[in-house]
Order: sequence, then C-alpha cells, then structure tokens
Amino acid sequence: MAKLAIVYHSGFGHTAVQAEAVYRGASEVAGTDVALIPAEEFEQNWQVMDAAEAIIFGSPTYFGSASAQFKAFLDATSGRWLEGRWKNKLAAGFTVSAGMSGDKLATLQQINHFAMQHGMIWVGLGLPPGNNTSSGSPEDLNRLGGFMGAMAQANADASPEAAPAGSDLRTAEYLGKRVAEMAQRWLAGKGAGAIAA
Repeated sequence: MAKLAIVYHSGFGHTAVQAEAVYRGASEVAGTDVALIPAEEFEQNWQVMDAAEAIIFGSPTYFGSASAQFKAFLDATSGRWLEGRWKNKLAAGFTVSAGMSGDKLATLQQINHFAMQHGMIWVGLGLPPGNNTSSGSPEDLNRLGGFMGAMAQANADASPEAAPAGSDLRTAEYLGKRVAEMAQRWLAGKGAGAIAA
C-alpha cells in the first residue's frame, strides 16, 4: 500500500476545496492510502507524513507567497530536515489565488525549494497548458498553464462552493492521481532494492 499525505492551509476555504480534489484524484489509484492533513494539525500527524512515500503540499497564494500559517508548518519541519527523514520522498504542490496569475508560480517555487532542501523528488503537473489556442476553452485541464504544480483561481468574493472553477479542480485531481501513480512506482522500486532510502 503506497501512502500519500496531502498537507495544506486554507484561509477562506478555497484551498481546502482544491486539497479535497487532490485527495479524490489520489484516492482513485488502487492500493493508495491517502491522508488529508490541515497544516494547523501537523503536530499530531508527523508519523503519517514520515511514513508516506509522497507528500503533496498546498497553500493559498497571499502577496506572492505561501500563507504565514503554511510557512509556520514548513519551518516546524527543521528537525526532520536535520535528520534527513524526508529524503527521497516524492513531493508536489498546489496553490490558489484570487488573481488569474496572482504570482502563484512564486508560491509553487517556494514549496519546491522547501522540498529540495529536504532532499525530496519533485513531481510536476505533467500536463500541457490548456485554453491557450482559439480552439481552447476555460474548461480545459491546466487552463492557467502551470507546469510546476496545480494552479487554481477563485474570485476573492466567491464562496468555496462556487470557486475554484471546475476545470481547476479537475486539474488538482489530475495532480493527485499522477502523484499516487508515481508513489506506486516508487514503492515498487524500493521493494526491488532499486532505490536507496
């Protein structure tokens, strides 16, 4: 059974909806045990994260960066960094902002740098950009054209029931499924002795 943890912070509920979409996608992959962890509950979930083959990190983008609450979680992992506990785990990321761009890439880069410092292996979105030709549509997967992770947009005055858009949530599901499939391969490789922990 491949274990996958999704750790996220959500200030207004939009990132929680995106995290649930990542969870749905990962749960579609047979033989995957998926845990959904709000960042505020990280202290009681260290063992879940330590045991996971993959961790997917999610944060809203506030002022071109991850939220302070999510950053507090990142900072709290320093002991694990010192011990190398998360080295060679798979990692991925997702984020949402009110703006179509909203500097979401900066947040994904911040999460990527964090994962690299832990010695994790990054899994990108793996989708071509959608909605970038005259025949494209806002309903396309990856309509915001991200590659590093799943991006979503939610109007600041929209409720989590109304936003992010369905295509953004399907993109998040795709990321969850992709990482779960990679975790299965990673686990199989470890079992065969092909990957040193």
